[in-house]
Amino acid sequence: MTQRMALYMQDKHDIRYEIEMAKYAEEHGLTEIWQADTRLARDCVVMMSAFLAQTKRLRVGSAVLPIWTRNVAVIAATWSTMWELGGLVDGRGRVMLGLGAWWEPIASRVGEHRHKPLQAMREHVEAARQLFTMEEVTYKGEFVQLDRVRLDVVFGNPAPRDIPIYIGATGPQMLELAGEICDGVVLNYVVSVDYIRDAIEHVRIGAARAGKTLADVDRLELIVCSLSDENPAAAMDEGRRLVANYLAMEPHIITASGVSQDLIDAVQRVLGYPPTRAGYDAAMKLIPDDVVRNLMAVGTTRECQAKVQQYMDAGVTCPILYPLMDDIKPVVDAFAGW
Repeated sequence: MTQRMALYMQDKHDIRYEIEMAKYAEEHGLTEIWQADTRLARDCVVMMSAFLAQTKRLRVGSAVLPIWTRNVAVIAATWSTMWELGGLVDGRGRVMLGLGAWWEPIASRVGEHRHKPLQAMREHVEAARQLFTMEEVTYKGEFVQLDRVRLDVVFGNPAPRDIPIYIGATGPQMLELAGEICDGVVLNYVVSVDYIRDAIEHVRIGAARAGKTLADVDRLELIVCSLSDENPAAAMDEGRRLVANYLAMEPHIITASGVSQDLIDAVQRVLGYPPTRAGYDAAMKLIPDDVVRNLMAVGTTRECQAKVQQYMDAGVTCPILYPLMDDIKPVVDAFAGW
Protein backbone atom coordinates (compact mmCIF):
# COMPACT_ATOMS: atom_id res chain seq x y z
CA MET A 1 0.00 0.00 0.00
CA THR A 2 1.34 3.43 -0.96
CA GLN A 3 2.06 5.75 1.96
CA ARG A 4 -0.33 8.70 2.24
CA MET A 5 1.44 11.94 1.40
CA ALA A 6 0.02 15.46 1.45
CA LEU A 7 1.02 18.99 0.52
CA TYR A 8 0.61 22.04 2.73
CA MET A 9 -0.16 25.36 1.09
CA GLN A 10 0.27 28.60 2.98
CA ASP A 11 0.86 31.97 1.33
CA LYS A 12 4.42 31.73 0.03
CA HIS A 13 3.52 30.81 -3.54
CA ASP A 14 1.32 32.45 -6.16
CA ILE A 15 -2.27 31.22 -5.93
CA ARG A 16 -2.54 30.12 -9.56
CA TYR A 17 0.75 28.27 -9.24
CA GLU A 18 -0.54 26.49 -6.12
CA ILE A 19 -3.64 25.35 -8.01
CA GLU A 20 -1.42 23.96 -10.78
CA MET A 21 0.70 22.20 -8.16
CA ALA A 22 -2.42 20.69 -6.59
CA LYS A 23 -3.24 19.14 -9.95
CA TYR A 24 0.37 18.04 -10.37
CA ALA A 25 0.33 16.43 -6.92
CA GLU A 26 -2.88 14.56 -7.74
CA GLU A 27 -1.42 13.29 -11.02
CA HIS A 28 1.62 11.98 -9.13
CA GLY A 29 -0.31 10.11 -6.46
CA LEU A 30 -0.32 12.45 -3.48
CA THR A 31 -3.55 12.01 -1.58
CA GLU A 32 -4.28 15.31 0.15
CA ILE A 33 -3.86 19.08 0.20
CA TRP A 34 -4.06 20.96 3.49
CA GLN A 35 -4.48 24.74 3.30
CA ALA A 36 -3.43 27.11 6.02
CA ASP A 37 -5.66 29.91 7.22
CA THR A 38 -2.65 32.15 7.09
CA ARG A 39 -2.59 35.04 9.54
CA LEU A 40 -4.62 37.66 7.62
CA ALA A 41 -3.05 36.73 4.30
CA ARG A 42 -5.11 33.88 2.81
CA ASP A 43 -8.46 32.43 3.71
CA CYS A 44 -8.50 28.63 3.77
CA VAL A 45 -12.09 28.33 2.50
CA VAL A 46 -11.36 30.21 -0.72
CA MET A 47 -8.27 28.13 -1.42
CA MET A 48 -9.89 24.81 -0.50
CA SER A 49 -12.78 25.55 -2.85
CA ALA A 50 -10.36 26.29 -5.67
CA PHE A 51 -8.49 23.03 -5.08
CA LEU A 52 -11.73 21.04 -4.99
CA ALA A 53 -12.94 22.61 -8.23
CA GLN A 54 -9.67 21.96 -10.05
CA THR A 55 -8.98 18.37 -8.92
CA LYS A 56 -10.93 15.12 -9.11
CA ARG A 57 -9.75 12.83 -6.31
CA LEU A 58 -7.54 14.84 -3.99
CA ARG A 59 -8.85 15.24 -0.46
CA VAL A 60 -8.70 18.78 0.92
CA GLY A 61 -8.49 20.02 4.51
CA SER A 62 -7.93 23.15 6.60
CA ALA A 63 -4.76 23.35 8.63
CA VAL A 64 -6.26 25.00 10.52
CA LEU A 65 -9.37 27.19 10.75
CA PRO A 66 -9.43 29.35 13.93
CA ILE A 67 -12.55 28.64 15.96
CA TRP A 68 -12.81 32.27 17.04
CA THR A 69 -13.38 33.62 13.53
CA ARG A 70 -16.67 31.97 12.50
CA ASN A 71 -19.83 30.76 14.19
CA VAL A 72 -19.85 26.97 14.36
CA ALA A 73 -23.08 26.73 12.37
CA VAL A 74 -21.49 28.84 9.63
CA ILE A 75 -18.41 26.58 9.73
CA ALA A 76 -20.62 23.52 9.32
CA ALA A 77 -22.58 25.09 6.45
CA THR A 78 -19.34 26.11 4.72
CA TRP A 79 -17.83 22.64 4.95
CA SER A 80 -21.13 21.10 3.89
CA THR A 81 -21.01 23.27 0.77
CA MET A 82 -17.44 22.20 0.02
CA TRP A 83 -18.47 18.59 0.61
CA GLU A 84 -21.05 19.02 -2.16
CA LEU A 85 -18.53 20.81 -4.38
CA GLY A 86 -15.95 18.04 -4.02
CA GLY A 87 -18.36 15.20 -4.65
CA LEU A 88 -17.79 11.61 -3.56
CA VAL A 89 -14.79 9.50 -4.49
CA ASP A 90 -15.11 5.78 -3.79
CA GLY A 91 -18.18 6.60 -1.72
CA ARG A 92 -16.37 9.10 0.50
CA GLY A 93 -16.37 12.89 0.66
CA ARG A 94 -13.24 14.85 -0.15
CA VAL A 95 -13.18 17.51 2.57
CA MET A 96 -11.73 17.51 6.08
CA LEU A 97 -12.17 20.06 8.86
CA GLY A 98 -9.10 21.08 10.82
CA LEU A 99 -9.74 23.48 13.69
CA GLY A 100 -7.29 25.51 15.76
CA ALA A 101 -7.35 27.88 18.72
CA TRP A 102 -5.61 30.72 16.82
CA TRP A 103 -2.57 32.48 18.22
CA GLU A 104 -1.16 35.72 19.48
CA PRO A 105 -0.52 38.49 18.80
CA ILE A 106 -3.08 38.42 16.00
CA ALA A 107 -6.14 37.43 18.07
CA SER A 108 -5.95 40.27 20.58
CA ARG A 109 -5.04 42.77 17.86
CA VAL A 110 -8.33 42.10 16.10
CA GLY A 111 -10.31 42.24 19.34
CA GLU A 112 -10.73 38.53 20.11
CA HIS A 113 -10.38 37.45 23.72
CA ARG A 114 -9.28 33.85 23.68
CA HIS A 115 -10.06 32.15 26.97
CA LYS A 116 -10.70 28.56 28.04
CA PRO A 117 -9.46 27.32 24.64
CA LEU A 118 -9.89 23.66 25.60
CA GLN A 119 -13.55 24.11 26.49
CA ALA A 120 -14.17 26.27 23.45
CA MET A 121 -12.55 23.69 21.18
CA ARG A 122 -14.51 20.80 22.69
CA GLU A 123 -17.81 22.61 22.13
CA HIS A 124 -16.97 23.50 18.52
CA VAL A 125 -15.96 19.93 17.67
CA GLU A 126 -19.02 18.40 19.33
CA ALA A 127 -21.44 20.86 17.75
CA ALA A 128 -19.94 20.61 14.26
CA ARG A 129 -20.07 16.83 14.38
CA GLN A 130 -23.75 16.93 15.34
CA LEU A 131 -24.54 19.41 12.57
CA PHE A 132 -22.84 17.17 10.00
CA THR A 133 -25.49 14.51 10.71
CA MET A 134 -27.96 16.90 8.99
CA GLU A 135 -30.32 16.47 11.93
CA GLU A 136 -31.71 19.30 14.08
CA VAL A 137 -29.27 20.27 16.82
CA THR A 138 -29.74 22.02 20.14
CA TYR A 139 -26.49 22.63 21.99
CA LYS A 140 -26.09 24.63 25.18
CA GLY A 141 -22.46 25.34 25.96
CA GLU A 142 -20.43 28.19 27.30
CA PHE A 143 -19.15 29.14 23.85
CA VAL A 144 -21.57 27.43 21.48
CA GLN A 145 -25.31 28.07 21.62
CA LEU A 146 -27.54 26.32 19.07
CA ASP A 147 -31.33 26.38 19.30
CA ARG A 148 -32.95 23.85 16.94
CA VAL A 149 -30.41 24.45 14.18
CA ARG A 150 -30.19 22.31 11.08
CA LEU A 151 -28.14 22.50 7.90
CA ASP A 152 -31.29 23.06 5.91
CA VAL A 153 -30.28 21.74 2.51
CA VAL A 154 -33.45 21.72 0.41
CA PHE A 155 -32.34 21.24 -3.18
CA GLY A 156 -28.93 19.65 -2.70
CA ASN A 157 -27.85 16.30 -1.31
CA PRO A 158 -29.36 15.96 2.21
CA ALA A 159 -27.21 12.97 3.18
CA PRO A 160 -25.07 13.16 6.35
CA ARG A 161 -21.68 14.72 5.72
CA ASP A 162 -18.81 12.31 6.32
CA ILE A 163 -16.41 15.11 7.22
CA PRO A 164 -13.63 14.05 9.61
CA ILE A 165 -12.65 16.61 12.25
CA TYR A 166 -9.08 17.32 13.32
CA ILE A 167 -7.55 19.64 15.89
CA GLY A 168 -4.31 21.44 15.17
CA ALA A 169 -2.59 20.97 18.51
CA THR A 170 0.76 21.80 20.10
CA GLY A 171 0.38 21.72 23.89
CA PRO A 172 -0.19 18.52 25.87
CA GLN A 173 -3.77 19.26 26.93
CA MET A 174 -4.93 20.12 23.40
CA LEU A 175 -3.14 17.05 22.07
CA GLU A 176 -5.00 14.87 24.54
CA LEU A 177 -8.29 16.53 23.65
CA ALA A 178 -7.66 15.76 19.96
CA GLY A 179 -7.06 12.12 20.80
CA GLU A 180 -10.21 11.99 22.89
CA ILE A 181 -12.82 13.66 20.67
CA CYS A 182 -11.48 13.92 17.12
CA ASP A 183 -10.89 11.73 14.10
CA GLY A 184 -7.33 12.97 14.04
CA VAL A 185 -4.74 15.52 15.01
CA VAL A 186 -2.68 17.91 12.91
CA LEU A 187 0.69 18.14 14.62
CA ASN A 188 2.64 21.35 14.25
CA TYR A 189 5.70 22.02 12.16
CA VAL A 190 9.13 23.39 13.07
CA VAL A 191 9.40 20.79 15.83
CA SER A 192 11.83 17.97 16.51
CA VAL A 193 11.28 14.25 16.14
CA ASP A 194 11.59 13.91 19.92
CA TYR A 195 8.78 16.42 20.35
CA ILE A 196 6.59 14.41 17.96
CA ARG A 197 7.14 11.21 19.95
CA ASP A 198 6.09 13.00 23.14
CA ALA A 199 3.11 14.66 21.40
CA ILE A 200 1.82 11.35 20.06
CA GLU A 201 1.99 9.88 23.55
CA HIS A 202 -0.35 12.66 24.69
CA VAL A 203 -2.68 11.84 21.80
CA ARG A 204 -2.64 8.19 22.95
CA ILE A 205 -3.56 9.25 26.49
CA GLY A 206 -6.51 11.24 25.19
CA ALA A 207 -7.67 8.39 22.97
CA ALA A 208 -7.58 5.98 25.91
CA ARG A 209 -9.75 8.38 27.87
CA ALA A 210 -12.48 7.79 25.26
CA GLY A 211 -11.95 4.02 25.05
CA LYS A 212 -9.99 4.28 21.81
CA THR A 213 -6.52 3.16 20.82
CA LEU A 214 -3.87 5.26 19.10
CA ALA A 215 -4.68 3.42 15.87
CA ASP A 216 -8.14 5.00 15.96
CA VAL A 217 -6.67 8.51 15.67
CA ASP A 218 -5.19 9.81 12.42
CA ARG A 219 -1.87 11.53 13.17
CA LEU A 220 -0.88 14.03 10.53
CA GLU A 221 2.08 16.38 10.83
CA LEU A 222 3.01 19.53 9.02
CA ILE A 223 6.64 19.09 7.97
CA VAL A 224 8.65 21.87 6.41
CA CYS A 225 10.49 20.54 3.37
CA SER A 226 13.15 22.95 2.13
CA LEU A 227 14.53 20.88 -0.73
CA SER A 228 17.06 21.64 -3.44
CA ASP A 229 19.49 19.22 -5.06
CA GLU A 230 21.01 22.06 -7.08
CA ASN A 231 21.57 24.43 -4.16
CA PRO A 232 21.15 22.78 -0.75
CA ALA A 233 22.81 25.78 0.90
CA ALA A 234 19.99 28.01 -0.36
CA ALA A 235 17.49 25.48 0.99
CA MET A 236 19.23 25.69 4.37
CA ASP A 237 18.97 29.49 4.32
CA GLU A 238 15.23 29.35 3.59
CA GLY A 239 14.81 26.96 6.49
CA ARG A 240 16.87 29.24 8.69
CA ARG A 241 14.60 32.16 7.80
CA LEU A 242 11.48 30.22 8.83
CA VAL A 243 13.05 29.14 12.13
CA ALA A 244 13.85 32.79 12.87
CA ASN A 245 10.20 33.63 12.23
CA TYR A 246 8.99 31.00 14.67
CA LEU A 247 11.54 31.93 17.31
CA ALA A 248 10.13 35.44 17.27
CA MET A 249 6.42 34.84 16.74
CA GLU A 250 5.61 31.41 18.18
CA PRO A 251 8.44 30.60 20.60
CA HIS A 252 6.27 28.13 22.53
CA ILE A 253 6.51 25.76 19.57
CA ILE A 254 10.28 26.07 19.31
CA THR A 255 10.74 25.80 23.08
CA ALA A 256 8.90 22.47 22.99
CA SER A 257 11.70 21.17 20.76
CA GLY A 258 14.46 22.12 23.18
CA VAL A 259 15.80 25.30 21.55
CA SER A 260 17.59 27.46 24.12
CA GLN A 261 15.92 30.53 25.55
CA ASP A 262 19.10 32.50 24.86
CA LEU A 263 18.68 31.92 21.12
CA ILE A 264 14.98 32.80 21.28
CA ASP A 265 15.76 36.05 23.10
CA ALA A 266 18.50 36.98 20.63
CA VAL A 267 16.24 36.47 17.63
CA GLN A 268 13.34 38.38 19.20
CA ARG A 269 15.60 41.37 19.73
CA VAL A 270 16.15 41.76 15.99
CA LEU A 271 12.86 40.49 14.54
CA GLY A 272 9.75 42.36 15.63
CA TYR A 273 6.06 42.04 14.73
CA PRO A 274 4.96 42.22 12.05
CA PRO A 275 8.23 40.87 10.69
CA THR A 276 10.02 42.57 7.81
CA ARG A 277 12.37 41.16 5.19
CA ALA A 278 15.23 43.13 6.74
CA GLY A 279 14.39 41.69 10.14
CA TYR A 280 14.41 38.16 8.74
CA ASP A 281 17.77 38.75 7.08
CA ALA A 282 19.28 39.87 10.38
CA ALA A 283 17.66 37.19 12.53
CA MET A 284 18.42 34.21 10.31
CA LYS A 285 22.16 34.78 10.68
CA LEU A 286 21.79 33.80 14.33
CA ILE A 287 20.36 30.33 13.58
CA PRO A 288 22.89 27.42 13.48
CA ASP A 289 22.54 24.68 10.85
CA ASP A 290 21.99 21.97 13.45
CA VAL A 291 18.95 23.79 14.84
CA VAL A 292 17.41 23.94 11.36
CA ARG A 293 18.11 20.25 10.67
CA ASN A 294 16.54 19.32 13.98
CA LEU A 295 13.26 21.06 13.14
CA MET A 296 12.55 20.25 9.50
CA ALA A 297 13.48 18.33 6.37
CA VAL A 298 16.17 20.40 4.68
CA GLY A 299 18.81 19.92 2.00
CA THR A 300 18.93 17.40 -0.83
CA THR A 301 16.22 14.94 -1.83
CA ARG A 302 17.88 12.15 0.14
CA GLU A 303 18.32 14.31 3.22
CA CYS A 304 14.67 15.41 3.13
CA GLN A 305 13.42 11.87 2.56
CA ALA A 306 15.46 10.60 5.50
CA LYS A 307 14.13 13.29 7.83
CA VAL A 308 10.50 12.71 6.83
CA GLN A 309 11.02 9.01 7.46
CA GLN A 310 12.17 9.85 11.00
CA TYR A 311 8.90 11.66 11.66
CA MET A 312 6.94 8.72 10.26
CA ASP A 313 8.92 6.30 12.43
CA ALA A 314 7.93 8.45 15.41
CA GLY A 315 4.25 7.73 14.67
CA VAL A 316 3.08 10.17 11.99
CA THR A 317 0.48 8.53 9.73
CA CYS A 318 0.50 11.16 6.97
CA PRO A 319 3.23 13.78 6.43
CA ILE A 320 1.88 17.13 5.23
CA LEU A 321 4.83 18.57 3.35
CA TYR A 322 5.30 22.33 3.24
CA PRO A 323 7.53 23.14 0.23
CA LEU A 324 9.62 26.11 1.28
CA MET A 325 11.50 26.71 -1.96
CA ASP A 326 9.94 28.50 -4.92
CA ASP A 327 9.68 25.26 -6.93
CA ILE A 328 7.15 22.80 -5.46
CA LYS A 329 7.62 20.06 -8.05
CA PRO A 330 10.84 18.59 -6.56
CA VAL A 331 8.99 17.96 -3.28
CA VAL A 332 6.15 16.18 -5.06
CA ASP A 333 8.62 14.18 -7.15
CA ALA A 334 10.68 13.21 -4.09
CA PHE A 335 7.73 11.75 -2.19
CA ALA A 336 5.40 10.48 -4.91
CA GLY A 337 4.99 6.72 -4.82
CA TRP A 338 6.33 6.10 -1.31
